[in-house]
Amino acid sequence: MAELQHTMERRITEIEERNTRVEADKAWETSRTRKVVIFVFTYIVALVWLSMIHEVNAFLKALVPAMGWWLSTLTIPFVKRYWVKRRDR
Repeated sequence: MAELQHTMERRITEIEERNTRVEADKAWETSRTRKVVIFVFTYIVALVWLSMIHEVNAFLKALVPAMGWWLSTLTIPFVKRYWVKRRDR
């Protein structure tokens, strides 16, 4: 009986730890920090590429993919709500 209780307590602890990790992952996915980091990385990669190919106005043109990604983050929650609503019908 004591072994069963110990096993159940261990399983509950494992589930709680997993839930904590899942909540942290979910918070990261929707965080402003993540969005800013991806925006900056996208800008830097585009800037490096445009500089390598000697593109004129590389600093300005590198904003195009970064802004495109950022705008997509604004529309995704709307699309998700629409998708969930249609899926639940």
